Amino acid sequence: MILFATLGAKALYLLYAWLGSAIVASYLSNRKGYGEKIGLAFGLILSAIGALIWLLWPARPDSRWKLQGPFGSGGKTVAEARAERDAEGE
Repeated sequence: MILFATLGAKALYLLYAWLGSAIVASYLSNRKGYGEKIGLAFGLILSAIGALIWLLWPARPDSRWKLQGPFGSGGKTVAEARAERDAEGE
């Protein structure tokens, strides 16, 4: 009985790690301007490696990652940055 309980606890921790890496990869891909779905796919299929890939993946020029940083909400919004870019282009 103890063997099955130990195996269950390890499986639960691995499940938490798998789901956590999917959440992190989804967050990173959304902040970098690619959408949540692609990051979720990377995180679910590749687990922790998927989250690491999104840390190294380059951000789009007008993404929240470039304008506000990885965590913060400071700086310009994406709409403000696009409006400035369009005003400069005209």
